[in-house]
This record gives sequence, C-alpha cells and structure tokens, in this order.
Amino acid sequence: MAGDGAVAGDGAEEEDEEGEMLAGPPLQPNGFLPGKEAERGSHAAGADAGALPEAQAMLPSPGSGVARAPIRLSRRRLAVLAVFSLYSLVNAFQWIQYSILSSVFAHFYRASYSRVDWLSMVYMVAYVPLILPATWLLDTRGLRLTALLGSGLNCLGAWLKCASVRQDLYPLTLLAQTVCAVAQVFILGLPSRIAAVWFGPKEVSTACAVAVLGNQLGTAIGFLLPPVLVPNTVDDIDLMGHNISIMFYGTAAVSTVLFLLTGFVFDEKPKFPPSQAQAVLQDIPPEDYSYKQSIINLFRNIPFVLLLISYGMMTGAFYSVSTLLNQMIVTYYMGEEVNAGRIGLTLVVAGMVGSIICGLWLDYTKTYKQTTLIVYILSFVGMTIFTFTLDIGNLVIVFVTGGVLGFFMTGYLPLGFEFAVEITYPESEGTSSGLLNASAQIFGILFTLVQGKLITVYDPRAGNLFLCAWMFVGIILTALIKSDLRRHTVNSGILITDLKAVPVDSPTEHEKNNTVLKKQPESAM
Repeated sequence: MAGDGAVAGDGAEEEDEEGEMLAGPPLQPNGFLPGKEAERGSHAAGADAGALPEAQAMLPSPGSGVARAPIRLSRRRLAVLAVFSLYSLVNAFQWIQYSILSSVFAHFYRASYSRVDWLSMVYMVAYVPLILPATWLLDTRGLRLTALLGSGLNCLGAWLKCASVRQDLYPLTLLAQTVCAVAQVFILGLPSRIAAVWFGPKEVSTACAVAVLGNQLGTAIGFLLPPVLVPNTVDDIDLMGHNISIMFYGTAAVSTVLFLLTGFVFDEKPKFPPSQAQAVLQDIPPEDYSYKQSIINLFRNIPFVLLLISYGMMTGAFYSVSTLLNQMIVTYYMGEEVNAGRIGLTLVVAGMVGSIICGLWLDYTKTYKQTTLIVYILSFVGMTIFTFTLDIGNLVIVFVTGGVLGFFMTGYLPLGFEFAVEITYPESEGTSSGLLNASAQIFGILFTLVQGKLITVYDPRAGNLFLCAWMFVGIILTALIKSDLRRHTVNSGILITDLKAVPVDSPTEHEKNNTVLKKQPESAM
C-alpha cells in the first residue's frame, strides 16, 4: 500500500511528495540495528520501534501514523546569521585593537611590549583549556544559551575596558581582555552549527563561510580603525586617554546593541527543520545524547583525526605568519611598519573573498575533499612563492603574494569546518568545530614560537621554510582522508543506520559501529 502521509515543504528544499512516506518490503527482525539492512518506511520498523531506541530516534514509521515535520526554510535564519556575524566581528576587533596599537598602549599603561602582547595572546591561551566545557555547554544546553554567553561576555569585557582607561589600571584592562577571550570560546565554534541548524543543503556552506567572514572582517577593521581613532600622541597623555575612551565606549555601545539583538533574534532552532539531515536529528530524544560518547566517536573517526591535524597545521601556519608579519617585513624593508600593516590587511581582505568563493563552490559542487585538497596545495604553493619573493626588494610583489597567500589560507577555514561536519555527521557541529579551533590554536602557538626563533637566529626565509615543510605534511594527511559525506548522503534521501551517537544506557553502546546505506524504495509495496 502506498503511503499517504507525504508532507511537502516549501521553497527550494521541498520534499518529493511521491517518495516521502512510502512503505517498503518487510525488514529483518532486528531492522535498524547497526550492521543490518533497513529500508526506510517499512512496517517492520514500526513494529520493532519499541525495542529499538536508535530506530525510533531516527525516523517515524509510516505504520505509526506519525509524519515528520515538513522541510522548510525559516525567514529568521538570515537575521540569526547577521547578528552572529556582527558580534563575532566585534570580538575579533577587540582582539586586534591592542596589538595594532602596541606602542600606544605600552606608553599609556607604562608597560613593556611583552605585557601588551599578552593582551592579544590571552585569546589563544584561554581557548585551549575552555573549548571542551564550551562545546559541552553547546551540546547539552543549546545554541541560544551559548550565543547569549558569547555576546554577553563580549559586551561585559567591552564595558570593563571603559573603566580601565587610567595609567595604573593595566591589570583591569587585562582582565577585560580575558573576559573577551572567554567570549571567543563561545563564538568560534558556532559557524558550522548555525549553518547546519538554520540553513538548507544548498546554502549551508555559504552560510558557514559568511559566519566565518564576520570574524575576519572584524580583524580587518581592527587593522584600519584603531590607528585612526587613537593616534600616538606621546606628548599628551590626557588626549591619548580621551581617544582610547572614545574607542572603548564606541565598542561597548555596539556590543550592547548586539547582545540585545542576540536575545531577541536567536532561537534554539527553527520551527521546521531546513534539511532532511536536521529532520532526522531533531526527532532524537535529548536523553539519548552522550557528550562523552560523542567525543569518543570523533576521536575514533580516522578521517576526522587526519583533518584535525591537517587543519591545525594550515591554520596554525596562518596564525604564525600573521603574528610575525611585521617582523618579517621590517627585516627586509626598514621603516616600513605602515606597509607591513597594510600587507596584513591585504591578507585578511583577500581571505574574506576566498572564504565566500569557497563556500559558494561547496554549495554548488559538494566536492568537499577535492576542494579542500586543492586549496591546501595552492596555499602551500602560495607560501613557497611568498617565501622566495619576500627579500627581492619590491613591496608591490610582497603585496600581491601576500594577497594570494591570504586568499587560499583563509579560504580554507570554512572548508575545514564544513568537511568536518560532513564526515562526522550526526555528531555535534559545535564539538567538531571546537576541536578544529583548539588544534589550530595549539599549532599556532608552537609554530609562532619556533618560527619566531628561526627568524631571530637566522632569517625570515628559514622560518617560512619551516612552515612550508609542515604544510607539505598537511597535504599528505588531507589526501589520506576518506571522503564519506554522511550529511549529504542523508539530504540526498539515503538512509544511514548508525545515525546517532549511541545513548549511554543503550545495549549497543559497545558494539562496533557499521554504516549500512540503502536507497529509498522507488515504489510502494
């Protein structure tokens, strides 16, 4: 009998009415258990649902008379993406505003340059130990609370900075920046989660790229705006303090507005799932989720572990280049500190363009591994060219090669996030993204320390060749990743039987996870 419970959505993500709730041939008695064949919509599945926690978590059976929610796109999704991108922008701006004005703040707070450097380094230091608690909170308490924490702490840190504009209050401004650094922990892991929960299959990668773009744009504005707002008036400390106050109060006002907007705009999820992959996950009872088991599953996933290491190498190399760029440029071009900053801005802006193009390309082609590998190789080529043209005495060429390098290295960021979500589905997007960011921070710290030492002892070429060697290793690891696009498979109408991290109390917890794919039946029984 043909199923008559077909439910269609609207717009581009509308379900096929003929294939939505079709019944299939009878299942084996153990229907949905991992390692056994199961066809979507069978009457046997409905009969066994009471005995199989995973089965009832995945798909309601036609025999039960329960229809899945329609697949629809929420109009609010664009507002959610915009608000997140903006408060991520402000957080990145607050990170860079000290380092770009290091001489100003060193003079104002009567502090050494190393103490001023800590105002930026605290972002990296805070991230690594806090990422697991932050992803646990995201997975167990949800998207809305995590977004409010990120935006709220960002706002609190901005207002604390307003109270720190006094020469003897360096500890307070360090505390304020530490609060902003903690806010970052609740921000960096959200792009892929927001994209997956709110956006459809044909726009999810672009949405992730736009969410990442907000952070990059904040860094770009941080290169441009603070030097204009706070010129280095070394002969007039009062004027310097007044200018710093204007910058801090302006940032605090914008942060407050965005915090209020976050509370108004953000919901846990849209009323209707935007994709088949989300429709399946939203039917799973919260009590069936185990954060510990999810982490274990991720580290058992060999493709993800390879991506975790290769992503950390690429992004860590980019962090190192960005941090030491001024030192590299000044070594070969004395007195060109201003142009060094402009080259850094070129890297960031080119990377923003690269992120959007890569996101659009992924949505169009779904060629995750191929695109990731090609961009990785082109980043390696760009780094090699940058290394051997840095000392030729022509700043124009350095601008061009720096822009090419930024285009590919930064364009890689959303690729890594989205590829991770695909190969780890249905594990939490926030957890996979958080682990990728933690890997990037660890490699970034290590690469910066080693490259900085090589530049000091030898020259910038030695430090850059060190990064090139590790990026080549990253290419090899990326090539070894098995491209198992699990989320795309579900969105294409193919059933994966081990869709969920097994509940803690499930009798199948210790069984080996096997993935069995079966296409939907084309006709009713």
